[in-house]
Amino acid sequence: MTAQVSDLQGIPQTTTKEDEKELGGPGPRRNKSWLEQHFSLLLRRDQQAQKASQLFSGLLALNVVFLGGAFICSMIFNNVAVTLGDVWILLAVLKVLALLWLVYYVVGTIHLPHAILYQDPHAGPVWVQGSLVLFGSCTILLNIFRTGYIISHIHCKSEVELVFPIIEILFISLQTYVLWSHSKDCVQVQKNLTRCGLMLTMATNLLLWVLVVTNDSMHREIEAELDVFMENLTGNETNTCFCLNTTICEVFQRGYLMLYPFSTEYNLICCTILYVMWKNVGRKLSPHVTGPGRPNFHLHGAIFGPLLGVLALVAGVCVFVLFQIQASGPSIAYQYFTLYYAFYVIVLPVMTLACLMGTVIHGLEEREMDTVKNPTRSLDVVLLMGAALGQTGISYFSIVAIVATDAQKLLNRLILAYSILIIIQHITQNLFIIEGLHRQPLWERPSQSQNDSIEEECPPGLRQGSVLELGQGLRRVSLAYIHNYSHLNWKRRVLKEISIFLIICNITMWMMPAFGTHPEFENGLEKDFYGYRTWFTIVNCGLPLGVFYRMHSVGGLVEVYLGA
Repeated sequence: MTAQVSDLQGIPQTTTKEDEKELGGPGPRRNKSWLEQHFSLLLRRDQQAQKASQLFSGLLALNVVFLGGAFICSMIFNNVAVTLGDVWILLAVLKVLALLWLVYYVVGTIHLPHAILYQDPHAGPVWVQGSLVLFGSCTILLNIFRTGYIISHIHCKSEVELVFPIIEILFISLQTYVLWSHSKDCVQVQKNLTRCGLMLTMATNLLLWVLVVTNDSMHREIEAELDVFMENLTGNETNTCFCLNTTICEVFQRGYLMLYPFSTEYNLICCTILYVMWKNVGRKLSPHVTGPGRPNFHLHGAIFGPLLGVLALVAGVCVFVLFQIQASGPSIAYQYFTLYYAFYVIVLPVMTLACLMGTVIHGLEEREMDTVKNPTRSLDVVLLMGAALGQTGISYFSIVAIVATDAQKLLNRLILAYSILIIIQHITQNLFIIEGLHRQPLWERPSQSQNDSIEEECPPGLRQGSVLELGQGLRRVSLAYIHNYSHLNWKRRVLKEISIFLIICNITMWMMPAFGTHPEFENGLEKDFYGYRTWFTIVNCGLPLGVFYRMHSVGGLVEVYLGA
């Protein structure tokens, strides 16, 4: 009491250590015990060792990528000194090294004591694993067609060329199995070796993607063979390497050309999974990291979104089938290009309006922003923005080519409108998905507000334990909850309708470029403007990213749908 009065009067007072303890003051500073100091030192050393290991493995991958990139660039600009065979030899060595590490990881590392104590529940979602298996199977089939093509031309090709697709089949098979079954692993033993192995495998996949994007030798060889075949029919003899069995060779050629884009998709997905596994090496998770369980995927009364989405899907399948039938012939008629681009010009504005409407509703929502640090969500946003650059880049190149040549023709106008709409739709869809991912999901919302409302609505008799008043109180609380739910229900309903519509549309736009001939390369406009090799590189670099963007958008839209 004296201390309070004196303090109010402004009189300084001295306090003893006993007084500080009684008043709850800081007291004397406690020295850390030897055990605490030793533990802190070990923790700092472990963090430093982890950073050093990540730095070393990252530098290893960077040097491998630079070495392979130098080989590939030398092959492109000086194919006399460095040939495609030299690049294949380098990649074969890298694939063998990565294959040996994958075998050791499956046989040795994961069977060590305390090797896999934790698993990341957010890593390797179902859609990523499904895409990995699908594109991995298609890439294996691609190499089988390539092997058959080489065998059919064995009289004029080296037998050594057969080794490369066989090594790649073994590498892809084992890598697909490891990534499918161990993508969630948080390895706690042999961390340095595991990080280096993961980075070496990721660098190998990245170089395979670069080679697939830039190497058009197989396409040129097939086109040259078709030209030679037509010349032979007219009686002009040539000395070009020609297939002895035209029927079998045509199957190999068509299969190779159709499955070619799947190889780039597969390498991109592998790089993503390997990077997540590399980040999870040495990571320790709490046993409750999974949090509350998410609900299952149900339509919940959504009508207009699925209906419009199915209409877009049916129209897209019809356009896709008609275009592929024409693509199987010697040339594609003008009206089928018009039909193909007209479909996109109709669907893309509807998707853009849906994304804008969803973004506005996100702003009107009462759900709080989820500001908790989430590495998986951050990676999803980076991949979404990065993958959108592929189709956006192709669109800008097409806009320049059309404006610089002739924008008055109907087909050129459609391609111009398609390119502009693709850019706008990517921007609006990214805004909608990112805004939805950063909203607090309803199943993770705190229930304190609901408890407070229950306490406010609870009558006094409820606290007394009366059965009759208990029922009346629960009825009143239920009516209040239904009133609040119906007040917010229209926003949730519209968000679910928009999300399911965009999911089906993105599946349609994933299917059309992934499984068929690409009009961007076949219409001839950009190819004539930029040249064959340049436009081949642009399309093979951008289209796989575009397909990956549609797949990743479906995963993000599912999260937005479930979170609404």
